[in-house]
Amino acid sequence: MPPNPHRLVPPNSARAALLVVEGLWAWYRRNWRATAISNFVQPVLFLLAMGVGFGSQVQPGDATGGLRYVVFLAPALIVTAAVQSAMFESTYAVFSAFRWQKTYLGIVSTPITPAQVLYGQLLWIALKLAAGATAFLLVAALLGAVTSPAAVFAVPFAVLSGMAFSAPVVAFTATREKPEAFTGLYRFVLIPMTLFTGAFFPISQLPGWLHPLAWVTPVWHGIELARGVSFGSLDPLPALGHIAYLAAVAAVGVVLARRYFHRRLAV
Repeated sequence: MPPNPHRLVPPNSARAALLVVEGLWAWYRRNWRATAISNFVQPVLFLLAMGVGFGSQVQPGDATGGLRYVVFLAPALIVTAAVQSAMFESTYAVFSAFRWQKTYLGIVSTPITPAQVLYGQLLWIALKLAAGATAFLLVAALLGAVTSPAAVFAVPFAVLSGMAFSAPVVAFTATREKPEAFTGLYRFVLIPMTLFTGAFFPISQLPGWLHPLAWVTPVWHGIELARGVSFGSLDPLPALGHIAYLAAVAAVGVVLARRYFHRRLAV
């Protein structure tokens, strides 16, 4: 029987992911104002308030490595801002595509598979995190909070940290029928992970029993990488350890998310 020239051929994973990104980009171009404050403006205001305002009262010392507080804070805020942005993109945005707008159901009615939908969604999140981190770095440089060109490498480290948080949260979101659980995730995971992982003060100032809790978070690893590369103190072996940990957490999240996306979307 001759092949049907009009039969839809499933695209490969890379092309399918790009098609999903293209669709998300088409929506974002028309609605970017809705997330501009949380993705771009809010982190900059936080840097101004904490780094320039409050930071003017903090004298350079051992806790800041002899640096001005705004300089000490900026690389960490690149990471925390990426993770905070990943929180929304991995919860309400994904949940909406499952339940409210049902975007994913429309996509899988084409030859694109649930796993390819996931890859496209994660790629889109990574691109948004990269754009936000780059914009934040430029503003920080204009404020004099960047002291080395090597700080540009804080951007990929921030994206990696964000994705190490995003992938498991996307998997979690794929199991939810209602969005109420996201409030607890924000209060009891994201906020403590932001406040107590070395962004605003070294974790050495925390009780010793809290240190392991900080070490297992993506934020702490990202901050260590971002500060180390920005201040020229990043040794190769610890850097590889941080990167390997973040990549492993992200990979576990992808495996789980792929399973739950298939369970939710396969027909």
